[in-house]
Amino acid sequence: MAEFWSHLVDWFAGHGVLPVLQLLHLQGLAGDPGDIAESLLIATLQLGIIGLVFRPLESLLPAERWTDRRLTRVDFQYTLMMLVGIFPVFSFLVLTPVANYFGGPDTGPGDASASPLAITHWVPWLKQHPWLLFGCYYVVYDLVYYWMHRLQHALPWWWALHSMHHSQRQMSCWTNDRGSLVDGFLQSMVLATVGIVMGVEPDQFAWLVLVGELVQNFSHANVRIGFGPVFGRVFVDPKFHRLHHMLVDPERPGLHNCNFGQVLSVWDVLFGTSLYGMAPRPTGVGDPTVDADNEHGLVGLHWAAFKRFWGAVRRPAGWKLGEVAFGPGYEPIPVDQLDLHHMIAPQQAPQEPSEDEAAPALRVPAG
Repeated sequence: MAEFWSHLVDWFAGHGVLPVLQLLHLQGLAGDPGDIAESLLIATLQLGIIGLVFRPLESLLPAERWTDRRLTRVDFQYTLMMLVGIFPVFSFLVLTPVANYFGGPDTGPGDASASPLAITHWVPWLKQHPWLLFGCYYVVYDLVYYWMHRLQHALPWWWALHSMHHSQRQMSCWTNDRGSLVDGFLQSMVLATVGIVMGVEPDQFAWLVLVGELVQNFSHANVRIGFGPVFGRVFVDPKFHRLHHMLVDPERPGLHNCNFGQVLSVWDVLFGTSLYGMAPRPTGVGDPTVDADNEHGLVGLHWAAFKRFWGAVRRPAGWKLGEVAFGPGYEPIPVDQLDLHHMIAPQQAPQEPSEDEAAPALRVPAG
């Protein structure tokens, strides 16, 4: 299988990627054609898994039943655009000069040019255990993602961008890639820089991205699937992540600030942000300014997010950590100063917990 994949990458690089780069006169600037070819093939693989596995599961085991999936169409369109562009890998290739500055990946024994911050520089024997090394890379990658994700919710100007991802009322397997291009670029730069500093090679980084993206495509799916009381405390499942996207509850206004993990839910458990034992709840946002994203198409979504961002980033309130809504002129307003009952549109009022709710809401404390 590995040999077949290698031949497929080489063929696509020579017959697909390189001719395009030559046509655009980018062959000396865009990185290794083989790395680009592999990233595009991985994107195609991801699309196939989403469409042929996760999407049918939504019909078989839905967490919510929708009579009209109209709101999911823009997410499908955006997923196609993001995966073909595959933002994180693109950023990794753009940051190649930075990787070279750090010395690049640690390619083998005696490599004096390797990054002094690379994991294999400190634990050389991991070079002989590639699967274990990949696991180490992923643990660091996922931990960085967890804290970055918490900052996306806490820093008002970043929330102005990230809120586009949360505005979807019909969360589905296509929702993962829904997000502002500026937000995507910032995420990519953070994660790609971490990959470079760790000494990750471009092809390894592409697989890191694939693992994270596939888990997130599944965790956003409209399915009532959980991993149980043991594995659910280690890995993110759809029940766990759906609570992260829940609509604000005016009676318990901080309940939705939970479950920030990408692949490993253990970070939420360790740092006291995990929430378990609740039935599926309506998804979306209470802020009418952000909820209005659902009235826009692909271009309108980005324009609305950028207006929120510009309204926040140029004001001192946009840099003060805390949960906000957006007022006139997209000025960030602390949520605790607002009446949450009036913020939520009538059609989005929280539903009563279903009878099959597993247990009362439970936050697992830190440690």
